[in-house]
Amino acid sequence: MTARRRGRAARGGLAFIAVLFLGSALIRFGVGVGAAFARAPAEAAAECPADGGTMALLADLRAREQGLIEREGHLADREQAQNLAQQAIEERLADLIAAEEKLARTVAIADGAAEEDVARLITLYENMKPKEAAPLFAEMAPEFAAGFLARMRPDAAAAVLAGLEPKTAYTISVVLAGRNANAPKN
Repeated sequence: MTARRRGRAARGGLAFIAVLFLGSALIRFGVGVGAAFARAPAEAAAECPADGGTMALLADLRAREQGLIEREGHLADREQAQNLAQQAIEERLADLIAAEEKLARTVAIADGAAEEDVARLITLYENMKPKEAAPLFAEMAPEFAAGFLARMRPDAAAAVLAGLEPKTAYTISVVLAGRNANAPKN
């Protein structure tokens, strides 16, 4: 063997021995770790020295944890109650909106019917002879009579006003003239 070969063989043997030592160390370390993990927590706690401060701190932490758990439960209950209340409010709001829409339709129908009735009365008064219509208008409140006369044809309204007593005709004329006095000019 040459010197080179001997040097290579010596280095290879040393590397092999180093690998064996490393493997042995890893096996021993693994056995020790496994034994440490295999111990029960109670055994580990039994080995720890228990002083009064540590145990009091542990009891205080457990009490705080229990308090937090209870508080979390109360908060969850409150959140659920708020969600139920919100849902009830939304349902009531939807019911109120539906009722408002129904009421608006009913009012529109009633207004339409009332308008038809007033239009029919106006046509009726326009078709009456002025001598027959004048006593009816004399009995009406001036504001009420003015409302009918304002919607009648001008010739029919003039004939009815001419058939009224002058004082009554004047009062109705003043109401008619002042009806739009407060209306905006622009």
